[in-house]
Amino acid sequence: MPRTKPLRKDAQRNRDLLIKAARELYAARGLDVSLDEIARTAGVSSGTLYNHFPDRTDLIDAVFADRAATVVRIAENALAMEPWEGLVHFLERVCEQQAADRGYNDLVSRRVPQAPPTDEHLRGYELMQQIVKRARESGTLRDDVTLEDLAFVTWGTARTVEATAGIRPQAWRRHLALMLDGFRTPAPHPLPEPPLRPEELVNAMRECS
Repeated sequence: MPRTKPLRKDAQRNRDLLIKAARELYAARGLDVSLDEIARTAGVSSGTLYNHFPDRTDLIDAVFADRAATVVRIAENALAMEPWEGLVHFLERVCEQQAADRGYNDLVSRRVPQAPPTDEHLRGYELMQQIVKRARESGTLRDDVTLEDLAFVTWGTARTVEATAGIRPQAWRRHLALMLDGFRTPAPHPLPEPPLRPEELVNAMRECS
């Protein structure tokens, strides 16, 4: 596999400025910020932006490249806890990231990354599977819940964060607590629909893009 040629110092500086500007604007206002505004905030031309990031998705992937590693760390911490507490910890930490960053909130609720999954993405998926499996096997998580069902948490939290950020910034915690009670084992009602298959989840997120 050919090595990627290192950027010149000035080009690397411009790329770093663009990522920094995009990260700050996305965090404050979400992913719909225009590319021209990002370029102006970074102090570079729009042409420079497109030289580094030919497509909006390239910039978004670069801005949030470190989030996969964060999710891995959260999941590893969760697996060191008791099964139910670990599941709750994982979901609370992910939702906290959503509430703190509107761009990340948009990302997890309505977009599938264009870039191929990295080793950290795959590791995160594997750890999340373990979190759900452990909680089911412990008898604390209802046995018909799948990893794909956790998408309902991030999607629902995303809309709650959007609606209440300026009114009650912590309201999402109540939303999450209500959903977690629905995941618990005691006396669950049969679910009316089967769980989403992994490919259906991906297609659903593409429809939301």
